Amino acid sequence: MTEMPPKLAEIVEDFASAPREVVLEMLLEFSDAVPPLPAALAGHDGMEQVPECQTQFFLKAEVQPDATVQTWFDCPPEAPTTRAFAGILAEGLAGSSATEILAVPDDLYARMGLAQAISPLRIRGGTAILGRLKRQIAEQIA
Repeated sequence: MTEMPPKLAEIVEDFASAPREVVLEMLLEFSDAVPPLPAALAGHDGMEQVPECQTQFFLKAEVQPDATVQTWFDCPPEAPTTRAFAGILAEGLAGSSATEILAVPDDLYARMGLAQAISPLRIRGGTAILGRLKRQIAEQIA
C-alpha cells in the first residue's frame, strides 16, 4: 500500500500530537488556506456538491496528464471547520498523484485526533469530502 502523501502525513502528525485547544486554532489557520476558485469554476460549474456537509460545500478533482491531481474546493468563510477540511486537503495533497490520493486512509480525520475537538457530524462531512474526492479521481483513471 502506498503511504500518505508526505505533506498530508506531516499535517496529520501535527494535529494528532497537538493539545485540543491548539487543534481548534490550527483548524482556523487551515480554513484561511483554501485557494480562491478560478473564474472558470465561478458558480460551481462542473463542481460536485457534498450534501453530507452542514454548509454548502463544492469540490472538483482533475487528474492531470502527468497523473498528479488538481483539486478545487469552495465553502463559505462562515463555515471555518468545513473550510479547514478543504484547506488541509488542498495543502496536504498538492502535487500528489492519483494513486497517492486514493491511498489516503478513509479515517484520516480520526487519525488526526479531530474527534476530540469537533462534532461527529462535522467529522462525517469531512469524511464525505475525502470520499467524493477519491471517487472523482477513481472514475477518471478507470
